[in-house]
Amino acid sequence: MKKMNPFKLLVSQEEAEHLLLEHCNPVDETKQIDISQATGRVLAVDLKADQNVPPFDRSAMDGYAVIAENTFEAQDTEILLTLSGVIHAGEVAETAVTQGKCLQIATGSPIPEGADAVVMVEYTEERGDQILFTRPVYPGANISKAGEDIEIDEVVLAKESLLTPARIGTVAALGKTMVEVYRKPRIAVIPTGREVVPPGEPLKPGQIYDVNSFTLESILNSNGVEVTRLSVVTDEKDALKQAIESSLSFDMIVLSGGSSVGEKDLLAGILEEMGEVLFHGVQIKPGKPTLFGVVKDTPVVGMPGYPTSCLSNAYVFLIPAVRKMARLPVLTERTVPAKLGKRIVSSSGRKQFLTVRIENGAAHPVYKHSGAITSMAKADGYIILPLNLDVIEEGEIVQVTLFE
Repeated sequence: MKKMNPFKLLVSQEEAEHLLLEHCNPVDETKQIDISQATGRVLAVDLKADQNVPPFDRSAMDGYAVIAENTFEAQDTEILLTLSGVIHAGEVAETAVTQGKCLQIATGSPIPEGADAVVMVEYTEERGDQILFTRPVYPGANISKAGEDIEIDEVVLAKESLLTPARIGTVAALGKTMVEVYRKPRIAVIPTGREVVPPGEPLKPGQIYDVNSFTLESILNSNGVEVTRLSVVTDEKDALKQAIESSLSFDMIVLSGGSSVGEKDLLAGILEEMGEVLFHGVQIKPGKPTLFGVVKDTPVVGMPGYPTSCLSNAYVFLIPAVRKMARLPVLTERTVPAKLGKRIVSSSGRKQFLTVRIENGAAHPVYKHSGAITSMAKADGYIILPLNLDVIEEGEIVQVTLFE
């Protein structure tokens, strides 16, 4: 019988994060994609304007295009100008504005020749074929100049800009339909374990449904990654080696299960044979049996088999690493203060991430055990119990780090 090998040197959370980030490099390959698919992607080149936006002087208001000096006496006397036409949206005036005349104009329409200002419709009255102006305007009033928003040759968006909805609109304003972005990192997610069965299949005695590959796929997809979820691999050395070997074309391999120290936890030894183990075991709870190594320049992460540990560590370790690979900005954690709803005693000897649900301003622990996925599903976030803290009393203020 093969003996279990206990963990040796546990690394700190900070050291584990450092090693992951150090060995997970940003993707360099780029591709052209349609702007309708580009939200959340990262621009791979500077975007330079090849035209002015707006491309012509245009009205910023609904009103009347005028020669400004014709309105200068509007507050002291009645100023009546003859209406010589209407410019609807998308139209160009066929006649110029001359002394004593005006043109009705819609917001966004090109300023007609001869006009140098627009009077808002609110400051006018119709008098037959004439318009009464009740306020004067200065030259340039209510006119958006050509290039006022974007000037030709301006770098509108810098390389590595995250394409938000507003920035997609900026690209569209330049008349472009395609942008060059970095491709998404490709990550293989491999569930392991003789007892693990894909959802939809009947369970035999001793078997459980595969939870981890679906939660990992979800969290990775929402952080700029293209995930390939592979079939369950049994706890056999040759099968595990083959699964890793055949996945080395991916930018990262993530396995769930097999990273602990039990008789069937083979990943650490396999990675030592195939490449290099950078750490095995992290001084946190849940999530101690986390493994990280490199095989032929491909990062390989062994996640705990228990669902709560696996998903918790995905938030803590995987998200920062894959966002670096995808060139996405570092996520800023959102925290809220809350009163602790129940006294907590820590006896783990490790930094502990305790899942909580917030109700009426109070943080109530929902952590059951590492195998309970509901410990995460019913949680709004987590609080951290440091190594040197034994007790937190009910009613004390704690900082809750929110999951979403």
